[in-house]
Amino acid sequence: MITLIIIVAVVVVLVLWAVFLYNRLVRLRVEVQQGWSNIDVQLRRRYDLIPNLIESVKGYAAHERGVFQAVTEARTGAMSAHGPAATGMANNALASALGGLFAVAENYPDLKASDNFLQLQTELANVEEMLAASRRYYNSTVGSYNATQTTVPSVFVAKVGDFALAEFFEEENEAARTAPRVSFDQ
Repeated sequence: MITLIIIVAVVVVLVLWAVFLYNRLVRLRVEVQQGWSNIDVQLRRRYDLIPNLIESVKGYAAHERGVFQAVTEARTGAMSAHGPAATGMANNALASALGGLFAVAENYPDLKASDNFLQLQTELANVEEMLAASRRYYNSTVGSYNATQTTVPSVFVAKVGDFALAEFFEEENEAARTAPRVSFDQ
């Protein structure tokens, strides 16, 4: 009889332990999804600013059609990207295209002094800061989630629960890791 009670107690403890680990993995997965949602919000804000930037620069540099088209195409590609890896690559292209746009703007002192352009620069800088914070939060939660899944004993619960490792949101080059230069002071 004592043996049966010990066996039942051990089984109950193991079941409770498995439920605890499963719930922890679910909580971490939700945090990863929330982190990606935060990144998505900031990326949408960035994408919404770009047409205004293009229009501001167009008034001063109408002959730079290739630059405007490159930024528009990169924005469209970034908006249609899905998942952290594809989004990271698409935003690398967008950052490069924005760099070209800002290089064009450097040649127009009146544009650099325009209140509208200065306001857009400030807004873009703020979005880039919030995007960086969202990226740090997301990658931190992905790290916790993936580490929990791959360490003993939760690795067993993760396999049974069919939890997949999450992708980090990484950018490919050093230029894309920093906010586009938005100050035109010389």
